[in-house]
Amino acid sequence: MAEPPQEGLPYGRWSDALAAHFLAAAARIDAEDEDLGDARDIAWFPQRTWSGRTYVPAAAATTTGYELFGYVSFTRAADSDEPRDFHAVADYTDETAEANPDWTLDLSDQEIGAWRGPEGRRGDITLVWGVALKQNGAIVTAELGPTTTDQCELVEDRFTLVSLDNYTGDYIEVKLWGRGGGELASESLYEEDD
Repeated sequence: MAEPPQEGLPYGRWSDALAAHFLAAAARIDAEDEDLGDARDIAWFPQRTWSGRTYVPAAAATTTGYELFGYVSFTRAADSDEPRDFHAVADYTDETAEANPDWTLDLSDQEIGAWRGPEGRRGDITLVWGVALKQNGAIVTAELGPTTTDQCELVEDRFTLVSLDNYTGDYIEVKLWGRGGGELASESLYEEDD
């Protein structure tokens, strides 16, 4: 559904340019009475392109123990590689991997579009990014019922997926696979808390 990552993780001036958009979106978060603090270093995730728009997810711990997460997206002109039409989304959470040592995958997600299938059936196009917290992982897949809808090789234990979701009663399950092909971890985006 989405193009595989075409570039490495952002660095240098490109990282700085993306960070300006991401931090501006974070500054617009309505946190009510919460003190979100200041963002620490931003961790970038592999970029993915869907429907002509490229998405670069991000996450950053804050000085007060929260995590900012979201993405910066942009398009490219047909006759140029120059990015344009930037859009950034950011939110926050106090549920962090550091506070949950039993997690095997640290996931974030955002609906980025809609899809209409046969007979008027509808689904969501969902951007999923995260960190593999188990050692020796190689690839992460998005599974919708019995179908693998996307996969991404780990880059510094990070991954980004784009998948159809919430379609015909099926929801995304994210699976981490090892170098030998065995499943190391699996998590639904919709697991209920115990």
